[in-house]
Amino acid sequence: MSLRTLTLADLTIRDERAFRHIGLYDTLKRMLIADGVCFRVPTAGSPHASWSRALFLNLTFWNASDPSDVLVDESIDADVIAHVAWHHAARKILLSAGSGSVSADALFLGESIASAFDLYLVGRTLGRGADGDFLETQVPAMAEVAESQGVSQDDFETLLSSVAADPERAFEDLRALLFDVTTALAHCVDVDGATAVLERFAGHRFAPLLHHYEISNWILYSRAYADSALDHDPAVRAIDRALREAPVSLDWLEKHWLPA
Repeated sequence: MSLRTLTLADLTIRDERAFRHIGLYDTLKRMLIADGVCFRVPTAGSPHASWSRALFLNLTFWNASDPSDVLVDESIDADVIAHVAWHHAARKILLSAGSGSVSADALFLGESIASAFDLYLVGRTLGRGADGDFLETQVPAMAEVAESQGVSQDDFETLLSSVAADPERAFEDLRALLFDVTTALAHCVDVDGATAVLERFAGHRFAPLLHHYEISNWILYSRAYADSALDHDPAVRAIDRALREAPVSLDWLEKHWLPA
């Protein structure tokens, strides 16, 4: 077999010390271990043992009903654990029981939560003045996307400072933006419609970061695999409203989605 199936307990975790002060990280990690969530890992010397090949397999063949992230080797970054865990939590809550079907709304909600939590981790680690591989890769990647959207270095640093000052608010602001933009773009049929949607959200503080999150893949995946009969999913929209109305949306998610 070119790809082995391993659990988190079989893997070496990189950069975990940067998140030891974040209680939610430990909760997410324990959930993955308890639920036996699996990862696919290439054998030594396999042509699949490269970042480019793993990225291709993950972006192109990820399955919402049976996700199994492909890794380069028997190690995983701590931030990836959190990202995978939110996808797993969303799958348990949002996947239609027994049918294996999923709505576009559900896909976008799960993706928006997992991606916004990445920004939350940036804020929490920056706020403590921590360093590590996570910040060394995430911040420059975000800065590059923001610069391409016309954001100056000073303005980007101001944006990061606001995230560090209130990571919980940053999480919900980005989550709501990602959900609103992708659910709107999914209904666009041409370039003019898509540009109109993007222009509608141009004033949002996190709008310059939208393309950091590869939202084109979300939309293409939803068009290929989402259940068109659930085009507007009332259950998902109710969760979205609850998150917007909650004093701290991450507290709501921890209470309703994660094990005690």
